[in-house]
Amino acid sequence: MHPFPIQAMTLPVALSGHDIIGQAKTGTGKTLGFGVPVLNRVVAPGDPGYADLPAPGAPQALIVAPTRELAVQVAGDVETAAKRRGIRVVTLYGGRAYEPQIDALKTGVEVVVGTPGRLLDLAGQKHLNLGYARTVVLDEADEMLDLGFLPDVERLLALTPAGRQTMLFSATMPGAVVTLARRYMTQPTHIRAMHEDGDNQHTVKAIEQFFYRAHAMDKVEMLARILQARDRGLTIIFSRTKRTAAKVVDELTERGFNAAALHGDLGQGAREHSMNAFRKGTVDILVATDVAARGIDVDNVTHVINYQCPEDEKTYLHRVGRTGRAGNTGIAVTFIDWDDMPRWGLINKALDLGVPEPEETYSSSEHLYEQLNIPTDVTGRVGAPKTSDKPARESRSGSDRRTSGGRQRADRGERSERSERDGSQRRRRRTRKSSDGAPSPDRS
Repeated sequence: MHPFPIQAMTLPVALSGHDIIGQAKTGTGKTLGFGVPVLNRVVAPGDPGYADLPAPGAPQALIVAPTRELAVQVAGDVETAAKRRGIRVVTLYGGRAYEPQIDALKTGVEVVVGTPGRLLDLAGQKHLNLGYARTVVLDEADEMLDLGFLPDVERLLALTPAGRQTMLFSATMPGAVVTLARRYMTQPTHIRAMHEDGDNQHTVKAIEQFFYRAHAMDKVEMLARILQARDRGLTIIFSRTKRTAAKVVDELTERGFNAAALHGDLGQGAREHSMNAFRKGTVDILVATDVAARGIDVDNVTHVINYQCPEDEKTYLHRVGRTGRAGNTGIAVTFIDWDDMPRWGLINKALDLGVPEPEETYSSSEHLYEQLNIPTDVTGRVGAPKTSDKPARESRSGSDRRTSGGRQRADRGERSERSERDGSQRRRRRTRKSSDGAPSPDRS
C-alpha cells in the first residue's frame, strides 16, 4: 500500500474545525494540508464582516516553524494561495531587522508565520497580538523538540485564545510532543500518513541508497567523481560540522564546481542567498549542516550525499528525505569513515538497511563508477581552478591553511564528531613556559 497524501487525509477533518495531530515524513504535502484550512477560516480585508471583527488587522492564524528556512518556505506557499483573496501574510524570524516586521504588524496581517524566538520577542514587545489567533499550526514539532523550542512553543500557545483550532504536524511522535498535544489540544484526531510497514520502507522504495566505507583523504576526490554522474541534477551534501561544510565548498569551488554553503556561521542574508540560488539552479550543489538544512524543500533534488556519517537513524532519514520528493525518485550516497563504524552499526540496525559492513571504496574503485553511473573518463575537476594565477597545489594548500588550520587537522576533524571543537581544545592544551619555568596556559 502506498502512503496517502497527507493533505487528502487532513483536509476534511481540518476544514470541520477539529484539532489534528498529523504524522507524516517531510515532503508529503503537509503545507497544503494545513494551509487551506487556515486560509478558509481567515476573514480577509475585503470579506463581509471584516470590519465587525474584534480587532481587524490582528493576526487570525499563527504558524510556528522550527527554522528560518522552513518558515520562509511555508510563508511563501501560504502567501501564494492567499493572494487572490487579499489575505496578508508576514514572516517573522531572527537574523533580520525588527523594523520591517514591526511595520508589517502595525499595518495589519491575517496570517503570521515565524520561528519561536522572534515570535516571543515581538509578543513581549507588544508588537504581536496573538489573542485573536483562531487557528494555530505547529509544523515539524519533533524538530522543535530537538532544537529545544518546546518551552517557547508552550509560551506562545498560552498567548492564544482557548477556543482556537490547533493542528500539530510531526514526522515522529516522541513523548514530549505527545505531552504537548495532550495539554494544549482538544480531542485531536490523529492522522498518520505513513507506509504500513514504516516510514523508512517508503524511503527505501523512493530512494536508491549506496553506502561506502571511505578514507578521509580520498573523500573529496570521490565526491568530485560522483558529482559528474550522468543525469545528476541538484545535489545536497551533508556534513556534521560548519567547518567541514565550509572546507568542502572551498575544495569543490577550487575544482570547478558550482557550490554554495548553508551553515550556522553564515548570516541570514547569506543563507537566504544560498537557498535562492539553489532553488533557481544557479548553484547546483548545496553543502549544508543538519540544523541549517532543516526544512529544505526542493522537489528536483536528484542526489543527497552524506559526506560525514549522520549522528543517528533519525538524522539519516531526514537527510536522505531531501531527495525522492513529490513522487520523484532519488539517489542517496553515504560515506562512512573507519571511526564511524560503531555509529553506522546502530543506524543500520535501527533502519534494517542490511549493510552492516559497507564496502571499502576509493575514487578509483570500479564499482563506484558502475553503481552511480559515472563516466569512466572523468577526473577530479570539471574545469580550471577558480583561483588566482597561483598553481593549483599552492592554491589548495593556502585555502586549507586559511579555512581549517591545515590539511592534517581538517582530515582529523572529518573523522571525528568533535571536529567543531578540536581547534579550540588544542589551543587550550598547548602550554608555554612561564618566567619561573612552570608551564602556564598559552593565551596567545
